[in-house]
Amino acid sequence: MGKSFSHLPTFSRQSKKEDTESIVAETDRKTLENTDEVQGNNGEPSSHVPYVEFVGRENITCPSCQGTGRIPRGQENELVALIPYSDQRLQPQRTKLYVAVAVVISLLISGFAIFFLFPRSIDVEHVGIKSAYIIDDKKDYRVILKITNILNVTNYNFYSISITDLNVQIVFFNEVLGTVNIKNTTVFRPLGGGQIFYAVTATLDDLGMYHYCTMPEIKVHNIVISIQATVTAWYLSHSEQVSVDAYQYVDCGSNTTHLHSPYYPPQDKHLQVMLS
Repeated sequence: MGKSFSHLPTFSRQSKKEDTESIVAETDRKTLENTDEVQGNNGEPSSHVPYVEFVGRENITCPSCQGTGRIPRGQENELVALIPYSDQRLQPQRTKLYVAVAVVISLLISGFAIFFLFPRSIDVEHVGIKSAYIIDDKKDYRVILKITNILNVTNYNFYSISITDLNVQIVFFNEVLGTVNIKNTTVFRPLGGGQIFYAVTATLDDLGMYHYCTMPEIKVHNIVISIQATVTAWYLSHSEQVSVDAYQYVDCGSNTTHLHSPYYPPQDKHLQVMLS
């Protein structure tokens, strides 16, 4: 038995390494031969580089070769793969649809933003006189009226507004009887409204008007005053002034505790003509 085993050939431990080196050398030789074949007659290299597939554990599948090639591991960000012009990856699907949808959505968002943020008008209306208290100053022959008025404010915007300033004048025959300026912040909710109550003092210091207001033979001592109010509203970093003019009957001879609606004179006649 021992004699028969002596005829078997002996292999060294470096045989696998030598075989691997021989395979790599053969691959390099074929690469050089293929490179020489693609050169032209004038000795210039052609633009077409032959495909060489790497084998072994130190390579990965080429990410842009549709799984038909392999490249050395660690060089994914250095090597450049040539993709045919007809490759589907160069022809994105539904590009026009995506662009159209994006444009439509942008237009809708812009339209809604303009619709809701566009400034709208603020309506200010004089409701009337809530109360009027008369003070008879017999020493100076004058009548003092302490009048409480009501303003209606309507907000047609889709956001809140703030009334920051209110300026009111009481005018009688082009003479200013009293003024008031109120600086107070009153907030009105979107698409809502409310009322503003304010008091103003008017003084009748004319001697003839004093005798008229204190004459006992007259039961009702009505006079027509002009109420000129200017309201300052603040919204969206923007201020707006709204003016309202109204005429009002006031009894200058007795106190009034019930609401008096405003008086609207005819458009074709002047107020002084009516009173004359």
